[in-house]
Amino acid sequence: MKPVCIVRFAATEGPAWFADWLDGEGIPRTEIRIDRGDAVPADASEFSGLAMMGGPMSVNDPLPWIEPMLGLIRDADARNVPVIGHCLGGQLMSRAFGGTVSRNRMGNVPTQEIGWSSVNPTDTPEARDWFGDAEQLTVFQWHGETFSIPPGAVRLASNELCANQAFVRGPHLAMQFHVEMDEPTIASWCDNGATEIADAHARGDTQAVQAPSAILTLTGERLPQMRRDVSERVYRRWAQGLEARVAPAA
Repeated sequence: MKPVCIVRFAATEGPAWFADWLDGEGIPRTEIRIDRGDAVPADASEFSGLAMMGGPMSVNDPLPWIEPMLGLIRDADARNVPVIGHCLGGQLMSRAFGGTVSRNRMGNVPTQEIGWSSVNPTDTPEARDWFGDAEQLTVFQWHGETFSIPPGAVRLASNELCANQAFVRGPHLAMQFHVEMDEPTIASWCDNGATEIADAHARGDTQAVQAPSAILTLTGERLPQMRRDVSERVYRRWAQGLEARVAPAA
């Protein structure tokens, strides 16, 4: 089968456990590294799926690869190539499909979500299709912006800090949260993001921004929980839309 194209936007925000999952399923993959200057593919014809990871930039920044990426997402949609987006990737999907991306706010107060949190699946057939019957899911967050639900899409999850946590549009899944995490990636983000967290706490944004020590303490319990209840389920559901399946190696 054709490979899944993974698009990396920052060196510290690679596919992590998502790559491990693809390998375990015998699904081939290739990687486009925007942070190293790789060109955005002209179209999605060579891929069975398109997966976009996170990044510290905004889709509203005047970066030269933003418009080509939006075009690639639209081309994948036109070819019925399933797209999955993690955080920044989900925001790019919203923009590509006619939505908007803006600062995340609780009321009128800009609010970041950093660390372990819970989201609530919506009471819809689509949410049950992707998340099962769970009323609450544990996920990992690191974002200060959020997407709107674009035309033709269905909201899948929300919480009190961010109304739009995930949406589905045909075979495409966009998530504001990060289900791809592994322990080394979480440790790296806690190290590299310590100043960002300290600045958020200095602004009084402590409700949704956990300290690095708290994140690392919770990871031992919550990473396996997220992987079992969310990551494995949504990746398997998303992969149903790929052109073909390759059975895992014996």
